[in-house]
Amino acid sequence: MSSPPFAARLARAVMRGLGALPLGLQRALAGRPIHIDGQDLHPTVQLGLRLLNLTAGETFETKPLAEGRAELAGEAWVFGDALPVASVADLTLAGPHGPVPMRLYKPAPTGAARPLVVYYHGGGWVLGDLEACDSVARFLVTNAGVAVLSVDYRLAPEHRFPVGLEDSLAAFDHAVAHASAYGCDPRLVGVAGESAGGNIAAVISLLAAERARAGAGGPAPAFQLLFQPVTDLTTKHPSYALFGKGLFLTEAQMDWYKDQYLNDPGEAFDPRVSPLLAADVAGLPPAFVAVAGFDPLRDEGEAYAARLAAAGVPVMLRRFSGVTHGLINATGVGPVAREMLLEVCGALGVLVAFARARAAPA
Repeated sequence: MSSPPFAARLARAVMRGLGALPLGLQRALAGRPIHIDGQDLHPTVQLGLRLLNLTAGETFETKPLAEGRAELAGEAWVFGDALPVASVADLTLAGPHGPVPMRLYKPAPTGAARPLVVYYHGGGWVLGDLEACDSVARFLVTNAGVAVLSVDYRLAPEHRFPVGLEDSLAAFDHAVAHASAYGCDPRLVGVAGESAGGNIAAVISLLAAERARAGAGGPAPAFQLLFQPVTDLTTKHPSYALFGKGLFLTEAQMDWYKDQYLNDPGEAFDPRVSPLLAADVAGLPPAFVAVAGFDPLRDEGEAYAARLAAAGVPVMLRRFSGVTHGLINATGVGPVAREMLLEVCGALGVLVAFARARAAPA
């Protein structure tokens, strides 16, 4: 966001100021505590939601597409924190449907090849871009010591399923093929993503396993890091009824995203859309699945982690019970998102160590 408007700069300053207040004062400003399903919404999160609900007016599904995309990019700048990293390079992949913009974030060189995380942003397959996940990418580079390749896959409704997914798979294959040139270890290339991006990361892991079973060749992710992933568009799990209104991501938005993404409602039953329905998840890469307690997608994320575990896939599941969907991007407002991501970085270290052990010669 090169030249933020005054309103965005004011909102950024206000949110940072409020996030730095003592929790007791935040609680007083946020209003009566919100307690649902045995969970308490964190005061910082509740205060941010209160301000958003007072100022945002119409939500994404009711706005012109370009306006919604601009708003999400603006929110990423308001709530995020652009931590400095050693290098950032904008790249372009010659993808199956045309050029795919990508951004490579790297830590300072140490002489050793780094793990590489291929990251897919959120936004319901309709919104989002490289700026939407900039703060998370920088945080992972700074605190986990990995390189991150962020992928700006094509969006619906201009490019419906499976175009964005095919862009994303091509980007992963490219990342493995060029990992050494990027100063990374081709044996330690994993996938990660948030929300719709978490869906894409999960599906790429499935597709890579299917390629391997079919003898078609092609690389597979060394690990998968799934933030609040969409795993099942065929039904609304119980968390939709609990958290579907007023808590950032809404049931109405998810309905709209689904309508924009799919060519036909029946496509929801395709495992490339709903990986929870995959016939076989055995042999998938080790996973860390993080869900938000106050999120319509909570239950399907937990169901997917349980499905992986039942199939013998090494999986760590973490429910961050006091937060809403998308909170990991708010690294510039109070400590909540930073504390979450520090835990994620620890889990990522475990996944990388596991992948490194599996890749080592006998």
